[in-house]
Amino acid sequence: MPLKKNSPNKNKQVDRTASYRVAGSRKDTDKQNIAFRFRAYPTKEQEAYFSRVFGCCRFLWNTFLGDDLEHLGVMGTRLGNTPADYKDIYPFLSEVDNYALCNVQKNYNKAWKAYYAGNNEKPGFKKKGKCKESFTTNVSHGNIRLCGDGIRLPLLPGKVLPLLMHREVPDGMKMKSVTVTREPDGSYYASILYEYEAKTTLVLEKEAPLKTVGLDMSMKELFVSSDGEMGDYPRYFRESEDRLAKAQRKLSRMEKGSNNYLRQKEKVAKIHAVIKHQRRDFLHKLSSRLVCRYDVICIEDLDMHAMAQTLNLGKSVSDNGWGTFVRMLEYKCRHAGKYIVKIGKWVPSSQACSVCGYLNKDVKDLSVRKWYCPSCGAFHDRDANAAQNILQEGLSIYYSSAHLAC
Repeated sequence: MPLKKNSPNKNKQVDRTASYRVAGSRKDTDKQNIAFRFRAYPTKEQEAYFSRVFGCCRFLWNTFLGDDLEHLGVMGTRLGNTPADYKDIYPFLSEVDNYALCNVQKNYNKAWKAYYAGNNEKPGFKKKGKCKESFTTNVSHGNIRLCGDGIRLPLLPGKVLPLLMHREVPDGMKMKSVTVTREPDGSYYASILYEYEAKTTLVLEKEAPLKTVGLDMSMKELFVSSDGEMGDYPRYFRESEDRLAKAQRKLSRMEKGSNNYLRQKEKVAKIHAVIKHQRRDFLHKLSSRLVCRYDVICIEDLDMHAMAQTLNLGKSVSDNGWGTFVRMLEYKCRHAGKYIVKIGKWVPSSQACSVCGYLNKDVKDLSVRKWYCPSCGAFHDRDANAAQNILQEGLSIYYSSAHLAC
């Protein structure tokens, strides 16, 4: 059946000055999802099969979109077709995993719903070599299971996909789905999604005092904490920028589509992959250390995309990976029963004195890094003072939310 167009709720108002989020739950048990991502080493035959699945998923998406756009232009509604409607016309769709095609339909419908809700652009066509190459298959009646150092997937040649199992999956978790991805550098990964019951009880007091910290985002150090600690981010992109630029210049002089071009393109992708893996490894270790050390972590709810565009800080914003760091903190806090509090981005954390609360409008300029409070005379480092204010505001939100939950 065709889906009805949903318009955004115009009467809904958002209080941007008091937006916050406390990660945690009142329930004694809360079902959560966690994914374990392992490097995969498929055989040549398995690589050929994955290429067929990627192609079928891309073809099905484009077929859905082309038919829907044509029907929208004539009838004003979408068709709402399913993969089964195309298998008689295109028999090659029956040669791949059916769950992979069903997940294409699911993601396609979600893209239209996000567009109708005003949260995303209209779905577009996917081009080979430009879009992400991945597919997701679901667990059903034991069709997917771990076998030693590999995983068994439906219709896969050789049945078992070899994996580099760098960590053990904890007991008591239920496997839900597997996503196979081919990165631009040619490497393969299998992301296995598990469901587990996390015990998260909201408490106001413990036998020992709560360990709390406020983090102020810093372009150079990643963050400055209210305890005086800095993230000391190594700036991996800046370190590899010259090597990357040299490889990209060499690529630009080659004929598009030639074998040399494709080989050089893979070399550029490998440099990007090294930078990405270095960044993610650093952020994973740092976020795990913070979650183990603190019970409540307070941060600002920042729009990193807007900061990259308006403040001409695109490379620095992309390099330190603050958004990825925050997502890691969120799911690790949820998994460990800890709490992360996001304060509103309009809270004047940099301008307010953390000692007396005086609002110094002269600190609005980013060039002002150190200042004296005109009211109480306290000397402030801009980032350290902001971290103290973030902590105070975050704890106020945390305790008020905890009282309401009890």
